[in-house]
Amino acid sequence: MKKLSFVVLSFLLLFSCKPKDSFTITGKIDKAGDSKKVYLYQHDAIIDSAFLNDKKEFSFTQKSVEADFFNLSVGDKLIVLIAKNGDEIELNIQGIEAQNDYVISGSDDSEKVHDFSLIASKYATIFNDIQREFVDQVSKDSTLQDSLRKVLLPQFEENMASYSKKTTEFGLANSGSLAGFYAMGTLEQESNEQVLIAYAEQIKGKFKNNTAVEQFLKRMEAIKPVSIGQMAPSFEMASSDGKVVKLSDFKGKYVLLDFWASWCGPCRTENPNIVRTYAAFKDKNFTILGISLDDDKDSWLKAIKKDQLSWTHVSELKRWESPIANLYKIEGIPASFLLDPEGKIIAKNLRGEALTKFLRKTLK
Repeated sequence: MKKLSFVVLSFLLLFSCKPKDSFTITGKIDKAGDSKKVYLYQHDAIIDSAFLNDKKEFSFTQKSVEADFFNLSVGDKLIVLIAKNGDEIELNIQGIEAQNDYVISGSDDSEKVHDFSLIASKYATIFNDIQREFVDQVSKDSTLQDSLRKVLLPQFEENMASYSKKTTEFGLANSGSLAGFYAMGTLEQESNEQVLIAYAEQIKGKFKNNTAVEQFLKRMEAIKPVSIGQMAPSFEMASSDGKVVKLSDFKGKYVLLDFWASWCGPCRTENPNIVRTYAAFKDKNFTILGISLDDDKDSWLKAIKKDQLSWTHVSELKRWESPIANLYKIEGIPASFLLDPEGKIIAKNLRGEALTKFLRKTLK
């Protein structure tokens, strides 16, 4: 009896054990169109490819000790997968046009990615509808451009805010999964900076040796010192009239650190808004410190005069090599930091009406 039990057990183990030194991806495409080949990517590099057989089926076998991101590409369709050794992923793809019309099993993380893609698709559809309406209306009457922006911009912002909220909820609910990390990675950094920094703290040590996660953690660690709620890093440099200006000189006032340059088109376009803001609030304990990323002094001074920027200006005249740009992690301009009287960063990159509203609420 014991011998029989041992034989039965050995038989069951033989046919139930899955290989742990690789993972497999098998799939079928119901409507492949003219597509005949499927590609598998890892870290933006093709690592394998397979021809569809006469039943429109394909398969891959790969290795990954730790869970990692892989992209399956066929035609214009791209499916994000998360796989590790031991997974047996099965895909049933309805077609190659819509991104989310597939069913997946064999990987909890990949299934969660699909769940999130359905959430994201909902908001992408709303965004596309708003954009389509704008283009259609303006193509009929170009004079409607400004009025349409006023009507459609709040809808766009509301959609983005709702998307950020749902994505953050998904990411936090799945903080132990790379699917949560994938979702959080779709958030626009500028308007979700504090959320992303907090999320980075939460996932530290959870996905060791994952390149994408490590890069994200380093990035968040780098921008944390200049994020909202932090004290603005101190500095001093020469002003447009040759004097030494220190950030500490502005203590006791609300100050807008405005990073710009004479050669920056969007900066020059935004300057009239900043001029109006300065005129409206300069008598309410508010001022501006312009920090230029120019490298030509004459061009810098001419732009200050032409745009009527009547506040203090400083520059190291080293363009992107300026230490101040590195200190404040400036990756694009215009960029700005609003500091309170103690020197704490209370807002970032507010422009136009958004800056006016914030100051009106803050400078009571």
